Amino acid sequence: MDGADSERKEAGFKERTPVDEARRILSDAAVGDGDHPTTGTETVPLERADGRVLAAPITAARDVPHYRRAAMDGYAVRAADTFGASERSPEVLRIGDRNGDVGPDRAVRVHTGSALPDGADAVVMIEHVEELADVGELEVGDAVAEGENVAPIGEDVAEGARLYEAGHRLRPSDLGLLRSVGYDRLEVAQRPTVGVIPTGEELVEGDPGPGEVIETNGLTVSRLVERWGADATYRDVVTDDAEALRVAIQRDLTRDVVVTTGGSSVGERDLLPEVIDDLGEVLVHGVGLKPGHPVCLGIVEETPVLALPGYPVACIVNAVQFLRPTLRRLEGTTPDPHPTTPAVLERKIPSEPGTRTFARVRLEEREDPPADEPAFAATPTRASGSGVLSSVALADGWVVVDDGREGIAEGETVAVQDWESHP
Repeated sequence: MDGADSERKEAGFKERTPVDEARRILSDAAVGDGDHPTTGTETVPLERADGRVLAAPITAARDVPHYRRAAMDGYAVRAADTFGASERSPEVLRIGDRNGDVGPDRAVRVHTGSALPDGADAVVMIEHVEELADVGELEVGDAVAEGENVAPIGEDVAEGARLYEAGHRLRPSDLGLLRSVGYDRLEVAQRPTVGVIPTGEELVEGDPGPGEVIETNGLTVSRLVERWGADATYRDVVTDDAEALRVAIQRDLTRDVVVTTGGSSVGERDLLPEVIDDLGEVLVHGVGLKPGHPVCLGIVEETPVLALPGYPVACIVNAVQFLRPTLRRLEGTTPDPHPTTPAVLERKIPSEPGTRTFARVRLEEREDPPADEPAFAATPTRASGSGVLSSVALADGWVVVDDGREGIAEGETVAVQDWESHP
């Protein structure tokens, strides 16, 4: 270790980059200022496109419906033939063949969604008619206007209508609509690929001995990656050795993003910042964020490398704040806001100015709250350390204390982010 590295390790983090600035620096280095996928595109069958991101705008290839259809069960008629009809003075029409046309004074039985027979321009609802089956006639007790109870061509979607823009994340309802307008394959952004490398000589996969810790960060991050719409390669643990770490990062530079867990701070065994700087460039080391300020963000051969802290909660917080936005930018989108629940804070949340704090909380329903107050109370978890995984796994969400605040007072209404329920 050279003199500069020794000084840095002894001094710790004198300055911490604000979260938003760190995110911008990483994003600009990873994808520039473009708003299109940088991962490439591919064409997939419609039924496999749920959750994928459109790479190009979509317009309707045909009308929906593509024929005039009955909007109600009843009889297709010429509206003019029902003029003046009422319950006291019904109009009498002949009942025509179900597959025939509608002509003067002739009606044809139809069901909701049926194609309107030729010659018809309206539908009389079944409850407004009386069938005289023995004589093949129909008494119509309600006059209808032209077009009444009829869905015209293109009522749902008109051919050529712009349906979705590039960057739209597809949902099951979208797939149904796209199939109805004529699509069976779609051009989508390729899923970003991520190499997830857990590091630390103390990590083991099986039963831990004294001084050993079961590896959880790589597992958690790789599953988050999959949930966020990317493909994760979950690697074996790499020990705290500079050459081994170098080889592991270089191996995964074929991925769109490389993520390591552990070894990102300024201790003797925190080698990753130096390794990343040797291979490429450290963009940010140390962020105004709690828990998890010792994150290291870098770029190696145009591939973003995120060295996340080893404490489990700090690792998760940084993954949500930096990895998720990076994956979204790579696929040509921006992160959707997390769902939030308004709640009254049961205990004060302390925070340092210049530090964005993520306080884990439990939610409980309040008994008979005033009508103008939230229905839930938020209680900060007692176990608040960044190494206490249960404090986030058993929480209902977290409250974000912005950089410019010195905590949040008891009794204040807060927004509890359910960061884990949103892809």
